[in-house]
Formats: sequence, C-alpha cells, structure tokens
Amino acid sequence: MGSPQLQSNVCRAPGARPGRGRRPAGRGFTLLETALAMVIVMVGVLAMIEAQNGFIRSNGWSSHEATATYLANEIRERIRNLPRFDPVTNISLTMVNGQPQIQGLGRRASEVTVQDFNDICDYDGVTFGASGNFDGPIDAFGQVIPEVDANGVTQVDPTTGQPMALQGWSQAVTVEKVDPYDFSQTRDWTYTQAGVGSFPGLAVDQFPVRVTVAVSYQGPLEAQPQVVAKMSWIVPSNQ
Repeated sequence: MGSPQLQSNVCRAPGARPGRGRRPAGRGFTLLETALAMVIVMVGVLAMIEAQNGFIRSNGWSSHEATATYLANEIRERIRNLPRFDPVTNISLTMVNGQPQIQGLGRRASEVTVQDFNDICDYDGVTFGASGNFDGPIDAFGQVIPEVDANGVTQVDPTTGQPMALQGWSQAVTVEKVDPYDFSQTRDWTYTQAGVGSFPGLAVDQFPVRVTVAVSYQGPLEAQPQVVAKMSWIVPSNQ
C-alpha cells in the first residue's frame, strides 16, 4: 500500500487565486505614509513653538506693563502733595499789546534740577530718562532709578563709575488746565470765567489741572520708544 497523502482543508472563495488578498507579514510603511506622518509631526511641533513664543511675548509685555505702572506711580507720589502753582509768585494774567499773557507759570531759571521743583506746573513738558531733558527715570524721592541685573546687583557705567540709570525707560509729564465742570475739556492758561448773578466767576488760578504721565520703553533693537502705560489724575483748584 502506498503512503496516505495529506489533503488540504483550506477553503477559498470561489474565483480567488492562491496568495492573493493577504498582506505579507513583513510589509512596512510606504514613502507616502512616512511623508504624511512627518508633516503631521512638524505641524504639531511648529504649533507648540509658536504657542511658546506667544507665551514669552505675553509674559514680557506683562512685565513691561508692571514696570511702566510703577514708574508712573513714582511720579504721582513725587508731586501729589505739591501745589498747582508756585507757592510764592502764583500765576497772574497781564495784558501785553492788548493780548492776555500768563505770568509765573512753569519753571524759573533757578529751577535746574528736579529737587528745585516746588509746584506741579514745574513738571509740565519734562521727560525723565531716555532721550529726555532730565536724568531718569526717577522715583518718588527724585532719585534716578538704577539698572539692576537678575541677581540684584546695580550696574555701573564703566566710563563714569556711577550707577547706570534704568535702561530704555522714560517718564513724560504733561500738565493741562481743565474746565471745572468737564474734566475732559482743556482750557488755555489765560482762560477765565466772568461772574454772572450770584456766581463770582473764576480767576485764572482757580481752575483744576490734569496731570498725565506717559511711560515709554525703547528696546536696544527698536527704532522708536513705545508708550507702555499712561496715568492721568485731576488736581483740584483748592490744592
């Protein structure tokens, strides 16, 4: 007798050819699949990098805002107890060639440093700091705020041996006369109000003033300074 032959019990669908319809066990990714996967990964990485950069910019701007608010508050503290006008000469209105002119407003020739300023209007038009007409920025005591590194060490100018001022920052002060009934409306310094009926009128020195401090920063790679914060407040006429 011959040896029994093994018979295959594998069932195939009608019309199917042997070896078709099955994926070889060792088959890898195609070039197209690999390229698509790389594109998806790169898009995700770029999105993460952009989000991180946005966070860094936002954090840096928040730090700048905090510094700017601090510098504006220092000016406010510096002048908040000062009178509006010179306590000795005050201001007055005179007529020159038929035109009204204000006398006694602003800094006198002898007021050459911030320590000489004795009224609020002495600060009008003054910029402390970078590209300003006075050293700065200054604190509430009128002292120049120094540049300090991350370790709390004050930076020293190698040419002068003196502490370096806070770099890139400035405080610009504007003082304006405003209408006592509408603080948004400015008035000329020569403006007065005539009396009507029981209203005695307002003399040239009986108006409130608005003080505005604009704090700007100019980075080492920036062409122009940028205003970071503004602070305004009203000084009443009885101060």
